[in-house]
Amino acid sequence: VQLVESGGGLVQPGGSLRLSCEASGFTFSTYDMNWYRQAPGKERESVAYISSPGGSRNYADSVKGRFTISRDNAKNTVYLQMNSLKPEDTAVYYCNARNFYRNYWGQGTQVTVSS
Repeated sequence: VQLVESGGGLVQPGGSLRLSCEASGFTFSTYDMNWYRQAPGKERESVAYISSPGGSRNYADSVKGRFTISRDNAKNTVYLQMNSLKPEDTAVYYCNARNFYRNYWGQGTQVTVSS
């Protein structure tokens, strides 16, 4: 089982990034997918959720209206489009796959928002 995140980097405040998470080793389409983040000295927090069929989405209040989660089950990939980025969005972003029986994590990708 692998979840491989990509797309992180350094961006100026107000900028955009698109994170990707490519899954392998399990039946991606049957898993709910999540993005979490962890800033230095803080606990890991949920950022966005998308259900296995893709029809249901939820967001943390801090990112509503700025971030969009989506998935392509044909490509076994989940995305996080991040717009209007703020310095407080700086964190390591983790991809998570979950169903009733299993819970998988990626290794994380660093997002730094700074001028």
